[in-house]
Amino acid sequence: MTISGNRSSKAVAFLFRRMKASALLQDNRLLASGNEAPVAPKAARMGLPRARMPHASVLLLATIVAIFSLVPLGFIGWVTYDVGWDTVKALVFRPRVGELLVNTVLLETITIPLSIALAVTLAWLTERTDIPFARLWAWLAIAPLAVPAFVHSYAWVSLLPGMRGLQSGVFISVIAYYPFLYLPVAAALRRLDPVIEDAAASLGLNPWRVFFRAVLPQLRLAICGGSLLIGLHLLSEYGLFVMIRFDTFATAIVDQFQSSYNSPASNMLGGVLVACCLFLLGFEVLVRGNERYARVGTGSPRPTDRRRLGWFMLPAILLPVALAVLTLGVPLVTLGRWLYLGGAEIWRIEVGSAFLQTIVLAIVGGVLATIAAAPMAWLSVRAPGRFQRVLEACHYYVGSLPGVVVALALVTITVRLVLPLYQTFATLLVAYVMLFLPRAMVGLRASIAQAPVELERAAMGLGRTPGQAVRQITMRLAAPGAAASVALAALGITNELTATLMLSPNGVDTLATKFWSLTSEIDYVSAAPYAFMMVVLSLPLTLMLYTQSKRTAGQ
Repeated sequence: MTISGNRSSKAVAFLFRRMKASALLQDNRLLASGNEAPVAPKAARMGLPRARMPHASVLLLATIVAIFSLVPLGFIGWVTYDVGWDTVKALVFRPRVGELLVNTVLLETITIPLSIALAVTLAWLTERTDIPFARLWAWLAIAPLAVPAFVHSYAWVSLLPGMRGLQSGVFISVIAYYPFLYLPVAAALRRLDPVIEDAAASLGLNPWRVFFRAVLPQLRLAICGGSLLIGLHLLSEYGLFVMIRFDTFATAIVDQFQSSYNSPASNMLGGVLVACCLFLLGFEVLVRGNERYARVGTGSPRPTDRRRLGWFMLPAILLPVALAVLTLGVPLVTLGRWLYLGGAEIWRIEVGSAFLQTIVLAIVGGVLATIAAAPMAWLSVRAPGRFQRVLEACHYYVGSLPGVVVALALVTITVRLVLPLYQTFATLLVAYVMLFLPRAMVGLRASIAQAPVELERAAMGLGRTPGQAVRQITMRLAAPGAAASVALAALGITNELTATLMLSPNGVDTLATKFWSLTSEIDYVSAAPYAFMMVVLSLPLTLMLYTQSKRTAGQ
């Protein structure tokens, strides 16, 4: 009887667990569809109404933000219709636009392959070989991100005043932007299961063929994503190319804007630049493909065995050393030289004022971008769907647009429709929110996904409204991710140049704009403190990216 009773009790417990799991699964399905979620039995006994998650109100807020993010695209369509097709043909199909297009194509097609080769080689050395001080070289490989691209250009032009044209633009672009490729490629190599390489080697392939036929195809997603980032940065970069006198669409738009403000010519150049951005986005999707890269099988991947470099050790060490000198040594030595020549006199009160204004704008803009991203981040985790995916794409696409296009759209709209808002803090902050909305989305969405939905339902069962449950439970648990999102957006705002130049109110100078005004006057000594402060403020972002990439790989 005892044995029979134990079996009966185990069977009842097993059935109870199955019923509980089934009920929880049904709750999650109902929650994702926006229907009424079941309430805890205690809440039902207390006579509380059945709670609903704040799906409709959050969806409305996310839709409003998505509509605002479509403003630059709508602006291009509106301007095209407003000026007429004849004017569009005259302004777009002319030799100057063809010259800018050729410059852009050459810049993209040379810089991106060189960056891929450099980043993949360096990632392989630091992640898959026995190169000494691998962690140090990995940190130095992403450290150039702490130096804004126009500060790289400033350092090299100070050292070699004759740097001009396409070759100089490609060289500085590669050393400034290759970390955008190194980060995802290195992370992919850390996660890659070495069994794939062992299987390829067992088929008789030599190490080089194993790399090109087994390893490199597994890096396609990382390479495509990093290449897209570099391509979009090349389209939007202004300061780097102005200093070396290389014309791109961004430099031409700003020059046209400064000469005649709201002119149809600058608006049409903005339309061509947006078309280039959309082409890059579509091309990346086409090249990326739909192949599967996930590992299937029992157990977990074993640690990767680092390959011995042997006689190739010395040339392998020379690569990261040379890169560290080019990407960090030259900017830091140049800054140190100008700071030494300027002495204490260059640390004027204007430096402190620009620093404070930059910090205020960065913090306020970062907080507003995170608040604007919160509804969509919550929806993408708690209530995914087709319409929600469209809204999410609208949130992300605006981050791919150059700052000059966003600024041009806001200038035109404020001048024509709401003139009192032209060159005000409100318009500048709106531009920052639109430009850095994707950065805020990434960290916030990951943190909300780690907050259990059952805690929200439990809070509603205890009498909280849906909004209160989200604010008091989920958002508190997601606070670290929200802080990271604020930091990422704020540090991006710190180095933003073109939108700040075009939209900032009179008398407002950030570190980037003050640096730019002084370098435009060839006063490199006075500009050095502003460049130094931007590097100091960018260092936390670099450390955060490095730590996050290690955490993603489980290290």
